[in-house]
Amino acid sequence: MTVLLALVTAVLFACGSWLLMQRRLSRIIIGIGLLGHGANLLLVTGGGGPGRSPIIGEGTGDYADPLPQALALTAIVITFGVTAFLLALGFRSWQLTRDDRVEDDVEDRLVARRAAEGAEGEPIEEAPATDFEDGEVPTGGTP
Repeated sequence: MTVLLALVTAVLFACGSWLLMQRRLSRIIIGIGLLGHGANLLLVTGGGGPGRSPIIGEGTGDYADPLPQALALTAIVITFGVTAFLLALGFRSWQLTRDDRVEDDVEDRLVARRAAEGAEGEPIEEAPATDFEDGEVPTGGTP
């Protein structure tokens, strides 16, 4: 049974990691959920077999380890918070662009271009500053 749980945990982590690398925010949210479930299953599996309650009981014997249970509860809360944040982010992105595709950040492209130009020894030009004071909403398109 432990090998089966380890295999299921590995599949959850693999699918969650693959979904995180996609360009759609809905797939990223599902990937975070799968990673959270994989972490919970890993913690519960790593806790060992069943045992007696660690608080109630008399004498000595095989007690269940409460630490994996506490860590699993903490992981559930963290996964819930991150999922709620990503759902709100996805909803706002849908309101602005009517798409859930995650675009490249313009500043990241500028930094990558500057690093490539600086490595080749060519002069680096300054990019023009963008200003959105007139109420224009950026569409997330490629520059």
